[in-house]
Amino acid sequence: MRELLRLLAEDASGSELARVAGEDAVARDLALRIRAGIDASKKREAELSALVEVARELASARDPSGVLDTIVHRARTLIGTDVAYLTLYDEAQDDTYMRATDGSVSAAFQQLRVPSGDGLGGLVASTRRPYWTTDYPSDQRFRHTGPIDHAVGDEGLVAICGTPLLVDEEFVGVLFASNRTARPFSREEVLLLGSLAALAAVTILQLRAAASTAAALDQLSVAHAGVEHAAAAHDRFAGIVLSGGDVDAVAAALAELLGVWVVLVDAAGHELAVSGRVSTTVVPWQESESGRLTRSGDCWVVAVTAKRERLGALVIGGVDELSAADQRIVERAAVVTALVLLFRRQAAEQSLRAQADLLTDVLSGAGDLSALTERLRLLAPGRVHDRLVVAVCRGDHTGVLARLSAPLADKVVLSGAYGGDLVLLLARTDAVTAARGLSEVAKRCGVTVAVTGPAKWGEPLVDAHRQASRLAGTMLRLGRCNESGTPDDLGVAGLIGAAEVDVAAHVQHLIGAVIAYDAQRGTDLLGTLHAYFAAGQSPTRAANELHIHPNTVQQRLDRVSALLGADWQTPERGLNIQVALRLHQAIRAQ
Repeated sequence: MRELLRLLAEDASGSELARVAGEDAVARDLALRIRAGIDASKKREAELSALVEVARELASARDPSGVLDTIVHRARTLIGTDVAYLTLYDEAQDDTYMRATDGSVSAAFQQLRVPSGDGLGGLVASTRRPYWTTDYPSDQRFRHTGPIDHAVGDEGLVAICGTPLLVDEEFVGVLFASNRTARPFSREEVLLLGSLAALAAVTILQLRAAASTAAALDQLSVAHAGVEHAAAAHDRFAGIVLSGGDVDAVAAALAELLGVWVVLVDAAGHELAVSGRVSTTVVPWQESESGRLTRSGDCWVVAVTAKRERLGALVIGGVDELSAADQRIVERAAVVTALVLLFRRQAAEQSLRAQADLLTDVLSGAGDLSALTERLRLLAPGRVHDRLVVAVCRGDHTGVLARLSAPLADKVVLSGAYGGDLVLLLARTDAVTAARGLSEVAKRCGVTVAVTGPAKWGEPLVDAHRQASRLAGTMLRLGRCNESGTPDDLGVAGLIGAAEVDVAAHVQHLIGAVIAYDAQRGTDLLGTLHAYFAAGQSPTRAANELHIHPNTVQQRLDRVSALLGADWQTPERGLNIQVALRLHQAIRAQ
């Protein structure tokens, strides 16, 4: 068995493991299962790395045809098939047409159009769901037609897997991986092809939007009476879109081009970008209801919309009049702003999905630690930290991330759903500070937040999450709903649920204020508390025990209330304080 473990550690092959195991069938089976798990983990890491690389290639691409060629080449390479190809949707004809291929040799196949519902590709297009087959020519699940069967036969394809290119509800086309011999497609291969399709769909729509914006700006340039002014607007806005600029750049460009101040607000009226010296404290953004620029008091307002969704408004001021041409520039700036906001939303959604995947792998203990760290560096450059605080948000956590304060949101390294909870990993803070910062969010969102740590990246972080998960359950059982807390906040219950206990920190958390007061003033409030609890919380009996007047005891208890809070004598807190007093006594006796 020791030799088998050594071989596993040295990444030995399955045949070598089987040879060493010899006649021990149980050991051989266990070793081979472990070897298979390691191989699967490595394969998944390689696939994720490849997807990150594909995303980089697509993000840097500017030529639509180059993007499509990259997609099909990557699909063929990653899935390991003979041919990969991509069709785009033609809404006017309700069919898809061949747009890019890799490994294809048939001219007829490269010119194929597939009506919705016909063949495997038509079924994918009509249902918006992936389909695959080991042997397409003989598979009767699909509607076979002469043109499709002829093209597929001319290319010699047998096994085909197709998955839709979708962004929200918008259908873009179909991505295929196919083989010239029969072969099955595993669930992992179908999911991998789906991930490639998702990246492809977003990139294609972004390039289309950029091209549409460029075309709109070209029209603006022609219509503008001042050619140089229009050309400057065209160059600035097109440059912002193509270079991945943010809304601050759009506002700054518009302010400079027209000599105005600009304020961009979101749909709730919150400022997203400001450029120039704003001359009014009232931003009448609510009055803009269309894509046309309108006058509102001393300002000009235009709505920022996309797909009938209101994203916000651009407010212009600092100028008495705007020419018709300049008004068109402002309206085009609103179109560009909507496009940039949509890009930012899509990027945020992709980042959240990638964070959730990484968080799942980290908290489940799956994957190599160094590989997980490298993925974190790619997702959040400069935000890799040795020790992280874990916050588990239990309940309906849909609005938690949106309500985090700016200082707290800046500390979030990773976030995502795990085990039905929302889990936040925070850096540059401690559990008490994080719990305090999350308390208002817990009340407003109606969630229970358990906070533990900080813990080191790796297994300690996994343990900290388990403790936080147990703590959240304990808080709910104790009726501590819609609150945030640490194990120390639960007193004895928190100690029971903890895997490890820092006794000194626990004591400091509960009665540290009293300990510090005695040390600074030379008083003995701790002794008074011991006597008070020993006397059944009777000030008179405690006074007899201490040989002082009852009024003196009451004065000392009032001071304790000022230090610990007025509720320190409630049954729950009173029990926790008594335990802390005993623990403090034990620490001093050591």
